[in-house]
Amino acid sequence: MSFNIREAVLELERHAAGQGWDQPVRIYALVPTTDLMEREPALAEMLGLTGGVAADDLTPVEQDPLPEGVALEEALGRIAWPEAVTGCALVMERLVLKGSDVTLEPPQGEDAGEWAQQQDGREEVRMVAGVLRDGSRHSALRMRSHDSEDEVLSGQDLVPGLTSALELTLEDEQEE
Repeated sequence: MSFNIREAVLELERHAAGQGWDQPVRIYALVPTTDLMEREPALAEMLGLTGGVAADDLTPVEQDPLPEGVALEEALGRIAWPEAVTGCALVMERLVLKGSDVTLEPPQGEDAGEWAQQQDGREEVRMVAGVLRDGSRHSALRMRSHDSEDEVLSGQDLVPGLTSALELTLEDEQEE
């Protein structure tokens, strides 16, 4: 069965937009809505899931916050999803420098965040990335300077590094 990863990612982007900027990183399990309604009827009711839903609908279920003080890559490396989870998604904000494909490093001893805030061409962005066990992926990107729903960028390969990292959390650990 093919699930609608695009709609799940865009739903999460709209939800994040409703909460405003300067939010922490959030991670979600993506589960088939029909399975959730069958296995967890009380949760489904709490989420307002009633009546007929499309067979390809996914419901994002927010997980506990990622550990503070741990690099995102390391935190994702610690995640393993149960079989009932069809996919996962992550919402995060980052500061990027426009107009350069060169990796910029702050001067020795300076705080990277404070340094980046002072650079010309800085742009705050919210990225939402989602992946499914079947390899499907989708991302959405909203720039703070263009903060409207009709200016959200969306596509399969907008943030390939992030979707690849999320995909690793879905792999079965068969080798040890």
